Amino acid sequence: MGKRARKHRMDNRHGDDHKGGAVVRALPQQKGWSPLPQTPEDRSFSYSKQIKAKSAGQEALLAAIDQYNLTLALGPAGTGKTFLAIAKAVEALEAGEVGRIVLSRPAIEAGESIGYLPGAVEDKLAPYLRPLTDALSDRLSPKRLKALLAEGVIEIAPVGYMRGRTLNNAFVVIDEAQNCTYAQIKMLLTRLGWRSTMVMTGDPAQSDLMQGLSGLGEAAEKLETLPDVAVVNLKDKDIVRHPLVASMLTVL
Repeated sequence: MGKRARKHRMDNRHGDDHKGGAVVRALPQQKGWSPLPQTPEDRSFSYSKQIKAKSAGQEALLAAIDQYNLTLALGPAGTGKTFLAIAKAVEALEAGEVGRIVLSRPAIEAGESIGYLPGAVEDKLAPYLRPLTDALSDRLSPKRLKALLAEGVIEIAPVGYMRGRTLNNAFVVIDEAQNCTYAQIKMLLTRLGWRSTMVMTGDPAQSDLMQGLSGLGEAAEKLETLPDVAVVNLKDKDIVRHPLVASMLTVL
């Protein structure tokens, strides 16, 4: 095909474009157009969604956190203790009710040694604190979570780093408290400062400490007698994980 013929075909294509029959058409230029959903209702997932209780036990836990400055949430794995506590912490932070969130859990070895892990002390402890980061990721976007952690508005620390502190204007979550001794739990509870809320979670029946060393059950029994402290006992029926989890816990 000669150059003149190819030029004639190109001229025809440009001519068809004016008639609306072009093979390739320009995209419409809409001011302010965005590929993202235009309304919150169009989103399939929202980091600011409101949490809802899925059982009577969870409903009691949420009500207790709203009403009391100190709440102990006891129950088996899968009952949503950690998730609900952190969700309420994020809710309080976003509402301006507290100035920061402090999350802590014991770095207890469950049959493995952390000495072989690479890196400095912080790197060795990171895997033990990861469950708290995962729970935060369900409530905050990755970008906002990274910014809040960098600014110190959200702090994640092992129990050993909590001694000697006074936590004012904070929402404090102590996770996996069944792996704390009675002395450690007493130390953690006395960190509570002004305008602060503390939620302590754990399962007294699932401790990685030697038998008799866990202090969560004893502390809960004593604190339950105080009118200003809430002790919420979640049951197998409050488990919201796979149904097999509840079945297995009844026989294990």
